Amino acid sequence: MPPVTPKWRTSSYTGTENCVEVADSEPGLVMVRDTKARSHGILAIQPAAWAVFVEFAKNG
Repeated sequence: MPPVTPKWRTSSYTGTENCVEVADSEPGLVMVRDTKARSHGILAIQPAAWAVFVEFAKNG
């Protein structure tokens, strides 16, 4: 099976100064990168850990 091309998106809650992009098109993996520094790399996170982080951020 060929690798999936990430489908990057930004949150509707992010401002223009501090944006991250998220791609969850790869099964079993959530990828995060800095919108302003895309070439600096990608953080790959397991979906369960990402869900915990998102819940924490919502309540934070």
